[in-house]
Amino acid sequence: QVQLEESGGGSVQAGGSLRLSCVYSGGDPYKKYYWYWFRQAPGKEREEVAMLYDGSTILYEDSVKGRFTISQDNAKNTLYLQMSSLKPEDTAKYYCAAGVTLFQRGFEWSVPPYWGQGTQVVVSS
Repeated sequence: QVQLEESGGGSVQAGGSLRLSCVYSGGDPYKKYYWYWFRQAPGKEREEVAMLYDGSTILYEDSVKGRFTISQDNAKNTLYLQMSSLKPEDTAKYYCAAGVTLFQRGFEWSVPPYWGQGTQVVVSS
């Protein structure tokens, strides 16, 4: 069981920056986890924003490439999402998540089993 808790959301003007944090605990020390940031805007499907595996394998959703950076500090048990050049379309509730399999959109079995409660990000134009 992995417990996750996000923080760092807020309201910002377009072009601004925010850093989201996700403190995690628990989990199996002998397993390697895929760490994710997802987001969900009102009326839209949840989408994967970024993924980090084994400290160096990183994937980003196309719309955030070059603007968002996912990172992890294992000493602090914290996952980060640095968001820059924010746009109004980035407005959503952001969730961190973890699992032992790679999430593949359209395959329900691959949805990460562990989720935080989310943190709201609002970007105004």
